Amino acid sequence: MDDRISAGGLQISRCLFELISNDVLPDLDNIDAETFWHDFGDIVRELAPLNKQLLETRVKMQEKIDEWHKSRHNQPIDLQQYKQFLAKINYLVEEGDDFEISTQNVDDEIARIAGPQLVVPVNNARFALNAANSRWGSLFDAFYGVDIIDEDHGLEKGVAFNNKRGEKVIELGLTFLDQAIPLKDASHHQVFDYLLLTSGYGKKFEVNLENGKTAELKNPEQFVGYREGKGEQVFLFKNNGLHLEILIDTAADSNIPVSKLHPSKIKDIILESALTTIQDCEDSVTAVDAEDKTRVYRTWLRLMRGKLKVKFKKKGKIVTRKPNQNRLYSTPQGDSLELPGRSLMLIRNVGHLMTNNAILTESGDEVPEGIMDGVITSLIALYDIQGKGKYQNSRTKSVYIVKPKMHGSEEVAFTSMLFAKIEDALKLPRNTLKVGIMDEERRTTVNLKECIRAVKDRVIFINTGFLDRTGDEIHTSMEAGPFLPKNEIKNQPCIKAYEDWNVDNGLNCGLQGKAQIGKGMWTMPDLMAQMLKQKIDHLNMGANCAWVPSPTAATLHAMHYHQVDVNQVQNQLKSRLRASLDEILTIPLLNRSLTEAEIERELENNAHGILGYVVRWIDQGIGCSKVPDINHVGLMEDRATLRISSQHIANWLHHKICTEQQVVAVYKRMAKIVDEQNTADPLYHNLAPDYTGTAFKVALDLVLKGREQPSGYTEPLLHQYRYELKHS
Repeated sequence: MDDRISAGGLQISRCLFELISNDVLPDLDNIDAETFWHDFGDIVRELAPLNKQLLETRVKMQEKIDEWHKSRHNQPIDLQQYKQFLAKINYLVEEGDDFEISTQNVDDEIARIAGPQLVVPVNNARFALNAANSRWGSLFDAFYGVDIIDEDHGLEKGVAFNNKRGEKVIELGLTFLDQAIPLKDASHHQVFDYLLLTSGYGKKFEVNLENGKTAELKNPEQFVGYREGKGEQVFLFKNNGLHLEILIDTAADSNIPVSKLHPSKIKDIILESALTTIQDCEDSVTAVDAEDKTRVYRTWLRLMRGKLKVKFKKKGKIVTRKPNQNRLYSTPQGDSLELPGRSLMLIRNVGHLMTNNAILTESGDEVPEGIMDGVITSLIALYDIQGKGKYQNSRTKSVYIVKPKMHGSEEVAFTSMLFAKIEDALKLPRNTLKVGIMDEERRTTVNLKECIRAVKDRVIFINTGFLDRTGDEIHTSMEAGPFLPKNEIKNQPCIKAYEDWNVDNGLNCGLQGKAQIGKGMWTMPDLMAQMLKQKIDHLNMGANCAWVPSPTAATLHAMHYHQVDVNQVQNQLKSRLRASLDEILTIPLLNRSLTEAEIERELENNAHGILGYVVRWIDQGIGCSKVPDINHVGLMEDRATLRISSQHIANWLHHKICTEQQVVAVYKRMAKIVDEQNTADPLYHNLAPDYTGTAFKVALDLVLKGREQPSGYTEPLLHQYRYELKHS
């Protein structure tokens, strides 16, 4: 790490310097290396001290909150007194007048069209490319491959294609078509043939029915395009802003088994699925040094240039995957129609807390990683803005940066200041860099309106997330008392109020038609039947995007956006009373006695989740993966799960619900289970029986040192131990 290049008053690790100077800058217009590094250095010198002050404010506020709760030990919390105290220390700020955001030049995928959103670690090139390519997905493949169809009564997936399962796939697909593009006085289940006819105005979509009659769409304007050739006929439709295709097999010597199961020879239904994808530099990523950060930025560069290619083995063959091309059609009127082949990409930077030794100041201090991410990911995005990439990402020439872990409006305003400095350095028009606010810290939640106001000219996203939000709640209110078990917290009025408050403030501030109001992740990628039943709730809550863990989940979740018109839902919600701040500030404290069995079960669940995630993070540098829980259900985990689980045990330990000895004993028992669940992984290092490895130590430290971690974050300890292990 001593091999550094000095430029702009900064000391840059050689691998990162060479990436920027040799691979990024030469092909960009109106920016040279000397000026870039000089401006970068100026931004660091001006803003790093302000970044530090904001973090010190967090610490001081937390100390005052801790003292307030300690002084009222075992006393009921008077909400009026509590709010007055929070206002006095500036944790709760006074709300200003109503306003509406004025963000301009926002792509329709964010501003106007509701749909699924993928989140993916950008340092994993294969995952990143799969996500970018998930704009379109096969509904038939999704139905066939998941648990929506049982595997009983001859419906097993098996090795060879199962005709009976295929018939069930078609049945489900036709039912969906009845919902999304219904026929007039008929059902898609009655269709014998899908037809493209010539009319006086061009082409017309019609169907032949089994009874010999014909039918057209209930809303003929939903038919918007078609494509013919290469053994297939494609019909393109539009519903609630989303496109879908019906694919008909026209090949004389077809070898597609599913098309032989229906008289129309329908072979697939393709849905516009992941409209947007967040390429993540943060919670799903392990990036502890210059090598890691360079890998993150290199993948983002290849995405922006449209040159990311990935080779991997699939079914014994080497497969090369590259970005999907745009999709071409003819309209019914005879014009050409081109639709994006890839998801619109946002980039999630890290928050304000962490620093990284990839770049040092002249005095040897690590540069704030959030500043580094902001400058470098925006620089790389110039490939899209200047049209230097093979494919276009933003058609409005905007850069979409999701910013997590901001505490309150001052920190949001700091982010806007940072973005303005970056825009000046990169010669970009003001507000080119758009910001997404992760509403996952309590100080942001209670001041959400003022947070939005601080970026009213550039905000394109607000969202909620139970895991981080509850982790912050526990740490903020650590001294208030012991918390309820996690699953009980989820059902408390404070969580529903938090979810509704986010939507209410978003609508009140004019985000409808201009920005995304998002909801959190479905964490069980194997339980798609359950997701299909439950995740539609996010749309009915007023969210025009919600997170999914996989391309398959995106395709299935896209069905919900055909079934529910989110714009209509939002119109209805705008007239309701805003959610209760008092409910949001009601801390979900334990209000009953727990049995020893309940305590053990909660500790086991938390400890198992911590160990299962940490062992991959520390030993293999995997920041996001499907981790089996204590019941062997695969959960798509990132650091948010780690934060809530570690803070929960730390809280119970602090309030003597459990003992340190008990926690250690539970950890050791759970370590054996985690080892058993990972026996098929050749790179896995066992936690048991010695329990002396780095992964076990950091997993335990996250709890035993949980109270002293800034805002309950897990990054400081994870980064420290991972860095030491990498460089030992």
